[in-house]
Amino acid sequence: MSALTPDLLRELVAEARLAPSVHNIQPTRWRLLGDGRLALVDDVSVRAPVADPAGHDVLVSHGAALEGMSLALNRRGLAITAMTTIEQQLSAQFAALCSFAIRQGVAPDPLAGHVASRMSWRGKFAASPDDGTSLVQLAIARDDLICISHRRTIADIAGWADQAEFSFVRGDDYRAELLAWMRLSPGHPHYLLDGLNRDALAMNAIEATAAGFVLGGLFKPLDRLGLAALLLADSAKTASASAIILFCRPVGEDPLTTGRHFYRSWLEIDRAGFAACPISALEDHPEFNDRLRKLGKVDADLRLVNVFRVGRPSKPLKPRHFRLPVDQLII
Repeated sequence: MSALTPDLLRELVAEARLAPSVHNIQPTRWRLLGDGRLALVDDVSVRAPVADPAGHDVLVSHGAALEGMSLALNRRGLAITAMTTIEQQLSAQFAALCSFAIRQGVAPDPLAGHVASRMSWRGKFAASPDDGTSLVQLAIARDDLICISHRRTIADIAGWADQAEFSFVRGDDYRAELLAWMRLSPGHPHYLLDGLNRDALAMNAIEATAAGFVLGGLFKPLDRLGLAALLLADSAKTASASAIILFCRPVGEDPLTTGRHFYRSWLEIDRAGFAACPISALEDHPEFNDRLRKLGKVDADLRLVNVFRVGRPSKPLKPRHFRLPVDQLII
């Protein structure tokens, strides 16, 4: 067993926190236990109950953070071992979900070097002659990814994505929750910390201001005029993708395991030279979920967990990660 010093723990958490989470809400905390084991802790006060009523996405987010910790350890020749499920309430705010020991001696993980470069790209994509080769690379690397690259089909899916998202946006509670996690002005106190800020959404100042009005007080009159859906449409960005990728995992799989594979799949996308953006509304909407399952010939024993649009960004990326401070994540 390898002892975790306070300084090493801070380094590990600083890297593990780069894992994706639903709406970038970052529900994962870490606690060093008395026996030298490290516990993954759920901050139960951090939720998106309208978008994620069953809490499944939060558990998948915890799984991604767990894989983030595994990758951070790997870069230091360490690995997770003897992991156990705890599900222990520590306080009214915190509950431990699992704990594990640390061992020395592990082969380098090729995905560990892609943690810092992975990010959501919500802008348009540019076609590349290397796309086909990269998609083949992805198919070889991951058997839980189904790539759809036919241009007409991608255009159809782009339309479905707008319909699915707008069906949820029409709900007052959904819009309120979404706006609560959006940071549309650099003046927002949490702009650099969590949620979906203007930079992460690939919006300029005018677009961000307009989004706040459209999703806020102007939504209903604009919807009555038939303009809200048009103003919120994202189909042009989705249609520019090199591929739509279906992420599928076994039905009944532990969400923590699903989250670990979700993060690794996204890192494989980055490794293949693509940027990606999840289109969660397609998975959440029963009708479009079913259409995609049929289109991708997804087996009945697999769950469509999420959908990505992937491609080459239309401009050079400078990865930025907006995350909570390390001291807030160690409890």
